[in-house]
Amino acid sequence: PPVVVGYFLILLLGPRAWVGSFLEEHFGLVLAFHFQGAALASGIMGFPLLVRSARISFEHTVIPLEEAARTLGASPWRVFYTITLPHAWPGILSGIILAAGRSFGEFGATISFAGNIAGETRTLPLAIFSSLQSPGNEDSALRLALISILLAYVTLLAGEYFIHRSGQRS
Repeated sequence: PPVVVGYFLILLLGPRAWVGSFLEEHFGLVLAFHFQGAALASGIMGFPLLVRSARISFEHTVIPLEEAARTLGASPWRVFYTITLPHAWPGILSGIILAAGRSFGEFGATISFAGNIAGETRTLPLAIFSSLQSPGNEDSALRLALISILLAYVTLLAGEYFIHRSGQRS
């Protein structure tokens, strides 16, 4: 569950956690309750969608083409970059779009790990939540919800466009 992911991120990357304190001490990188932490939490929640889509795409690559390239002397890297990756690309792109769409709507892990700090970690779903918490801000919440729907629709259209375009090339 997203809130649990946020909690584990705090345990691992929080200011008092060993990884979090190491990152801050050696690299000056603070993730918890900062913009980078909100991006990380959202990305982690969308990552399984990317992996699943990419894995399925790689499983359905054209094995005889790869074998033919290998028998003709192509190195494994060359086979990967010239045959496997181009055939898997539409699935990878689908996964990226699914992950981005999931990240746009992320709430639980983000609020748990990065908080809801205006101007720093407040994402669109958190802004809608904050608007709903204040009486009289229903209009603001509705505007933000409409922006969220528009953003989801634009993401979907962009995804369909790029998938269609990459399908034409392969």
